[in-house]
Amino acid sequence: MNYLILIRHGQSTWNLEKRFTGWVDVHLTEKGISEAKKAGDLIKEKNITINLYYSSLQLRANDTLKIIQKILNDQNNFVRAWELNERHYGVLTGLNKIEMAKKLGEEKVHKLRRSWDIKPEPLDRKSLYHPNNIETYKNIPGIIIPDTESLKDTYERVIKFYKKEIENKLFKKNVLISAHGNSIRALCKYLFKLDNDQILNLEIPTGNPLVIKFNDELGIIDCEYLDKDRSKDLLVY
Repeated sequence: MNYLILIRHGQSTWNLEKRFTGWVDVHLTEKGISEAKKAGDLIKEKNITINLYYSSLQLRANDTLKIIQKILNDQNNFVRAWELNERHYGVLTGLNKIEMAKKLGEEKVHKLRRSWDIKPEPLDRKSLYHPNNIETYKNIPGIIIPDTESLKDTYERVIKFYKKEIENKLFKKNVLISAHGNSIRALCKYLFKLDNDQILNLEIPTGNPLVIKFNDELGIIDCEYLDKDRSKDLLVY
């Protein structure tokens, strides 16, 4: 039996401000740091040896992982991949979610945030929030950087990377992925075989490790959130 641990980064500054963050690189809040520390403690209690670590290119996910690794006394390098980045929210990037719900209506904003194949209007490439203008992404060819994404778009890049770089390793290794709400939603859609309607209501809590146990054929035999006080409904598998 092997394990895959999925964790969304701890609360970020823009989570706190209820802003659409996407590919903008922001820091963890003090609460986010505390969430990451608790996540590390909970993983340590499970006594699972992590063999491989993966994260996005984004600071909030990287810092969450570094905090966890410090608690696990494991300072090994981890793989950083832009394919595990958060979904690009296009023209919504930087805007306040509550204000946009008042302006556009809660139903429309919910669809923009949660639906499968609806994407916001593209973000102007001259915007300071566009990935082309953010130092973090300077080594990614501009032609592959999106201007906006749906969850479907996010799913396609995340799962392509997962199948190529991670899935086969789970036959022999335990893996931890520190990523984002939508990149983890994409992974859950694939792993738990969720349909396009089920994914609409799936929410991933910050800083709460989801531990998935596999059998020898990579079939899921168990899963649980480690922070029981902040667990979301577990998925049918």
